Amino acid sequence: MQSVNIIVGSQMGSAEYVAEQLAEALEQQGIQVQLHEQPVFDDIDQQDTIWLLCTSTYGAGDYPENLLPFVESINQQADLKGLNYSVIGLGDTSYDTYNYAGRNLDELLANKGANRVAERLELNILDEALPEDTALAWLPSWIESAGLN
Repeated sequence: MQSVNIIVGSQMGSAEYVAEQLAEALEQQGIQVQLHEQPVFDDIDQQDTIWLLCTSTYGAGDYPENLLPFVESINQQADLKGLNYSVIGLGDTSYDTYNYAGRNLDELLANKGANRVAERLELNILDEALPEDTALAWLPSWIESAGLN
């Protein structure tokens, strides 16, 4: 049985809250989950797991501060073949840098050879629905795409 490592990039707490809701929902379905709110690359399994990266965009399209060392570690990797991942990005469409952190992280992992198991989910914090509700509605299709069912 594969596990899910949820990796959080959050400056103000929104992405963290979405990640916590997803972790709870996955655990309720009997899926083993580890939540990484201060992610350290070398501490997170890469085999027999799926990385679900949940990040907001901060400032002018930047990564949240807690994610910067993790992203730098990814940049230092030559090859991430065999790593399965998906990205959830939270952003605000009133900015022209909408969801840059999620988009850039998705591209970085793909360029390092990691395997995207599902298309990136982009959550607009200006939508009527709460970001966590949209993510929870998306979760069943992600579980299927990831082969966790």
